[in-house]
Amino acid sequence: MTDALIQAVAYLFTLQSLSYLALGTGIGLLFGAVPGLGGTTALALLIPLTFGMDPDAAIVLVGGIMGGVPFGGSLSAILLNTPGAAPNAATCFDGYPLARQGKAGAAIGAAATASALGGLIGVAFMLAVIPIAKAIVLLFGPPEFFMLAVLGLSAIAVSTGGKLLRGLISGGFGLMLAFVGFDEVGGGLRYTAGVEYLWDGVQLVPALIGLFAIAEMIQLSTVGGRVAIGSSTERLSHVFDGVKHVFGNLSTLLRGSAIGAFVGAVPGIGGTVASFLSYSTARQLSKDPESFGQGNIQGVIASEAANNAKDGGSLIPTLAFGIPGSAEMAVFLGVLVLHGLEPGPRLLLDHEDLIYGLIMALSLACVMASVAGLLLARYLVLITRTDVRYLAPIVTSVALIGAYALQSNFGDVIAAAMFGVIGYLMVRYDYPRITLVIALVLGSIAERSYHQSLMMSDGSYTIFFTRPVADTLLALIIVSLALPALKLVTRKLTGSGHGH
Repeated sequence: MTDALIQAVAYLFTLQSLSYLALGTGIGLLFGAVPGLGGTTALALLIPLTFGMDPDAAIVLVGGIMGGVPFGGSLSAILLNTPGAAPNAATCFDGYPLARQGKAGAAIGAAATASALGGLIGVAFMLAVIPIAKAIVLLFGPPEFFMLAVLGLSAIAVSTGGKLLRGLISGGFGLMLAFVGFDEVGGGLRYTAGVEYLWDGVQLVPALIGLFAIAEMIQLSTVGGRVAIGSSTERLSHVFDGVKHVFGNLSTLLRGSAIGAFVGAVPGIGGTVASFLSYSTARQLSKDPESFGQGNIQGVIASEAANNAKDGGSLIPTLAFGIPGSAEMAVFLGVLVLHGLEPGPRLLLDHEDLIYGLIMALSLACVMASVAGLLLARYLVLITRTDVRYLAPIVTSVALIGAYALQSNFGDVIAAAMFGVIGYLMVRYDYPRITLVIALVLGSIAERSYHQSLMMSDGSYTIFFTRPVADTLLALIIVSLALPALKLVTRKLTGSGHGH
């Protein structure tokens, strides 16, 4: 192991490798920041370009891209309420209100630091887990997936603060949308109203682009002015305030990174679930849950730490079994196969130096992306000072182009525009968008796993209560639903205690 590690470090710190890494990180930041593109598109476009490169160089380049994308996405999430990629949607909830308050620099500082540290913690988790990876991944079957999805849904239902009923209505609408399209279990088409585009279901990225980017631009256009309210100028000290906030909220950072690494390691769940689960956990455990969504910097730290830590986690099933943890990892598998590397247990044994090279590249890229973000923050913040009349058409055009570029399907553009209107109405009438997004992400996972579990057990529901991991997740679901009630009781008790 030490030989492979030394070999990887020696290779990475050559001029050629560092330039590939810097190039990859730059591409990752750019693709992350443009709504709808994200890491999957960046990797897919670059696969043909890596064809002539040697495997080591290709893996360093890919590591750079994967390290740069998450933070790139957080920049547009904070500055324009436009998640660059789906997992950055959770950063919008508090990052954008901070930008509105003229604290975009602090939000970028916090996101950059949480991204870098979360990425490093995720990688450390991966290094620690590789020896026992097989046992962990094999613990998760359909019943566990189902419980994990229900845990996500229950955490969201509770995390909408004082808007429980509206949150549940949004969540219900999200679940309805999740069931549109081809039924994977029964085999029929559902709720498509004869529209061929809906056969594959409601696409997540166009929906997110509409709900956040376009909805926000409609909202800003009706109000006029600029993103940042007030005329405060952004000083460099604000950016470092954000950095300090991360070290002041270490428990949020560590918890978010742990959730990200753990959820990332479960194949097929992906970064979106990790970010939202981390965000809603931070909210539930906060002493001031009402401030989330209003510009609480802990919300930014929790979601960004999880988003970057998930890459370290999702490499485990990808490399150890050839089971991609997310769409991005599926494309990454393509890169490995193209260079004659067969993912699976043999890869860990025969190409240990390559694996460590990738891990080192990922870690360095996270840090590089964050340093670049910190250095550029004061210039990026100027976006929030631009008049909406210029900003709205540009952002809307880029968002719609991003929606189209993903699959070159014009239906995605129409979907993004329709979700833009839905998002605007939700903002206008104060319905939380977070519950809709989570239900849309988790609905299909929950449904598929539920049916698979019942098939495994010949229709017996006991399968959900007789497996240790499923039982643990069930306990967590009960705790997450009971927490708000317990908080209310303790608040009343302490309140009456003070009254005497």
